[in-house]
Amino acid sequence: MSTSSVPHSSHWGAFTAVVQDGKLIEARPHASDTDPSPLLTSIPDIVDSPLRVNAPSVRRSWLEHGPGARTDLRGAEEFVEVSWEQALDLVAGELDRVRTQHGNDAIFGGSYGWSSAGRFHHAKTQVNRFLNRIGGFTDQKHNYSFATGLAVLPHIVGDPAMVAGEVTTWSKLKGTCTLWVAFGGLPLRTAQAEAGGITRHVGRDNLAELSRTGTHFVNVSPLRDDVHEEIDPEWVALRANTDTALMLGLAHTLERDGLVDRDFLSRCTHGYETFRQYLMGESDGAPKTAAWAAQICDLDADFIVELAHRMAGNRTFITTTWSLQRAEYGEQPYWMTVTLAAMLGQIGLDGGGFSFGYGNSAGMGSSKLPFGTPVLASGPKQGNSWIPVARHTEMLENPGGEYEFDGETRTYPDIRLIYWAGGNPFHHHQDLNRLAAAWRRPETIVVHEPWWTPTARRADIVLPATTTLERNDVGASSRDRVLVAMKRAIEPVGQARDDFVIFSALAERLGVKQEYTEGRTEMEWLQFLYDTSRAKALAYGVDMPDFETFWEQGEVAIEHDGERTLLAGFRQDPSANPLRTPTGLIEITSDVVAGFGYDDCPGHPVWLAPREWAGSPLAQTYPLHMISNQPRHRLHGQLDMGRVSRRAKVAGREPVRLNPQDAAARGINDGDLVEVFNDRGAVLAGAVLSDAVRTGVIQLSTGAWHDPVDPARPSLDRHGNANVLTRDVGTSRLGQGPSAHSTLVDVRKASTDPGAVAVHQPPRIVPKPVVPDHQHSPENSA
Repeated sequence: MSTSSVPHSSHWGAFTAVVQDGKLIEARPHASDTDPSPLLTSIPDIVDSPLRVNAPSVRRSWLEHGPGARTDLRGAEEFVEVSWEQALDLVAGELDRVRTQHGNDAIFGGSYGWSSAGRFHHAKTQVNRFLNRIGGFTDQKHNYSFATGLAVLPHIVGDPAMVAGEVTTWSKLKGTCTLWVAFGGLPLRTAQAEAGGITRHVGRDNLAELSRTGTHFVNVSPLRDDVHEEIDPEWVALRANTDTALMLGLAHTLERDGLVDRDFLSRCTHGYETFRQYLMGESDGAPKTAAWAAQICDLDADFIVELAHRMAGNRTFITTTWSLQRAEYGEQPYWMTVTLAAMLGQIGLDGGGFSFGYGNSAGMGSSKLPFGTPVLASGPKQGNSWIPVARHTEMLENPGGEYEFDGETRTYPDIRLIYWAGGNPFHHHQDLNRLAAAWRRPETIVVHEPWWTPTARRADIVLPATTTLERNDVGASSRDRVLVAMKRAIEPVGQARDDFVIFSALAERLGVKQEYTEGRTEMEWLQFLYDTSRAKALAYGVDMPDFETFWEQGEVAIEHDGERTLLAGFRQDPSANPLRTPTGLIEITSDVVAGFGYDDCPGHPVWLAPREWAGSPLAQTYPLHMISNQPRHRLHGQLDMGRVSRRAKVAGREPVRLNPQDAAARGINDGDLVEVFNDRGAVLAGAVLSDAVRTGVIQLSTGAWHDPVDPARPSLDRHGNANVLTRDVGTSRLGQGPSAHSTLVDVRKASTDPGAVAVHQPPRIVPKPVVPDHQHSPENSA
């Protein structure tokens, strides 16, 4: 028996890969991690899963009749295994046909950034790099995690990075912050993961230390456990999607009671007076009083007044999660977060001000390196065809149609080919039944995947990709400050190849291999990227070892003092340290946004009632507000077939939590198989009764692999994928982000059981190639 151990990393933490006789048997957490993620235990399951794609596979109708053939059978038809040579020839031929006949804009390069902690074998970068080398493609702008924040924050504070990790560090909060008001909570379940990997999960320990040293936490959320109970948080169980109204009620109290820092507003902000007129009702006749907010939020007005006074009387830190901007009009809670903090006047002070994303990523709050960690460049970008990340169903439905985005009027391209690597839109997109219909429109869909995910099953050509354990890479996050040598631990499973090898072969067929590879092998690329980062570090006085030493040691720790208080320099001297806004100041009113003329996102923060919330007319039909947050037992849809996620299932399905009062009114007991439904579809789930969920709310986490009972006519999902139910509409014309958290549903006991979940078994595979009997062209498609 042969056993070996090699360093490796993942989004859920760095680990040692323990291999026995060529098989991964354990992912042992990094020795320095005092709070490792239990998700690491699922890694051996997914590497050696029966769901691995073993060979290049082509959907039968596409193989026999060519592009566009029986697209209605995507997701329901068997696949035929072919050789790598045939598969690569088919893909290269299709790319060449589409770009020649329809132009490169007709190719949609789909991907998502959570594909790998490795910085070289990062699927989104690799697919973008390849498609740029063959003339360009239609790209995606922003991301599902915080697209709305990326769009709106440049207008308010001049810097989109404030949603992506430019925050006040833990060290600047300790001993200074006495009140932490967390809108959307501080969910440690999402703090298990970090893009690029993490060696130490520090969120739990830092929150505990803050609590011990005098910080009081207020959890503003419909879910009590959005802040973990160890730090004894105060729970403000407001109605879902009403955070902006609560902030306005707090702001009105501050203004009414003379608790506003007018010196800070005068020195550091623009447009407060315009906002104040709205706040006090002078511009619309509706003062945003505590009583007004209480009615919307289902809270006590006296409590809102009392909380406002507490915030003014303490060093108060206001945080808002990424989830709050993933709702209709999601720009508003972010704009009000900054406005409320500005009114308190504590922005730029240790322990005060605001930040976004705490609890949403493992490294959030840790000091950040000022120089770049190793990263592969995907550019130069060819062409100017792109869409907001969450609008690809509309793009497929409406080629040539116009839409508005952040002051622009743009046109959707006519997509003929989707090339997807490193993502699963049939997890993270909204209204999956609508997406399934739009997904039939392109002539060809190519997917790179290690597993038969719901997206791979709906492809025409599936190329088996390696997992991180089957290749070499460098794991790095600028918020972790440890670079990890992700050494290959096992041989590729089946016929899997890494994306770089696949794209190199395609690039050779299309005459751009040198441009794509730049003449480097995998290991030569790793050394080049490491050396580039090492040179940048040296400019900051950080001397990293050479690549050979790093690779032999397995990791390198970088010492650098990066603690910070957000906007401290700006506060001290706004003239010397202006923001990148038109005025150089925090724009409580943005003249630019006001000039867009958007009624769904005017020039200052406002309360706009979503079309789906507890106060809307639709609540008479669907009275429960569904929160489709990130689960604690996987990351998005990743690891759904692993042991941690499988153990979390209830009645064989994704668990849905609901308040005992709501369950009793529907005759639902703990553990029942239930149907969650609205006009967009229905899903089966396992009921979990919990008083940690406020009445009128259910919590059904995202990521259960989409498993429609009838793939050809999807309406009922038997596994509990929440995005069957979510509404696919942009947050506003400004941000066009996903608005999944504005969703109304109802729940009832399931009347029938359509059988066990099928998506955790491979699709039908024909192992021997079938010789096509038609030329591959749309004209010969069935």
